[in-house]
Amino acid sequence: MGKKNAKHKAESSAEVRFIGFVESAGEDWARIRIYPEFCNGLKGIEGFSHLIVIYWLHLCDSEEERRTLLVYPKRRTVNVLTGVFACRSPTRPNPVGICVVELLKREECSLKVRGLDAFEKSPVIDIKPYIPRIDSVEKARTPEWAC
Repeated sequence: MGKKNAKHKAESSAEVRFIGFVESAGEDWARIRIYPEFCNGLKGIEGFSHLIVIYWLHLCDSEEERRTLLVYPKRRTVNVLTGVFACRSPTRPNPVGICVVELLKREECSLKVRGLDAFEKSPVIDIKPYIPRIDSVEKARTPEWAC
């Protein structure tokens, strides 16, 4: 294997460690259970009203779905064939979901949240605080079909 191929192979792999999972997902609220070894990472999270939850779309993790690059986005009135990187389709090379949620309550190693669009048993990859001055973009542009 040449240097160029070896470099590409090394850059194209990574290891993801799940920090928890969606324990329950309801219409009004959801509970995220953090594994005990990561529970200390929640220290101070109560000070934030909203969080960014990054999770694994475990129900869309098949080789066929990972190879699909063009989709018709769901929840749209117009069918527009779109690249997966230009929409929020769960079908993508790396089935990673991201969602801004409202933090309702922390109870030891679990978080009660509102607005989570993940399913029960979805593995959680990471949680970050939502910080408006960093995470909100004024005058952001979106195509008409995405509105």
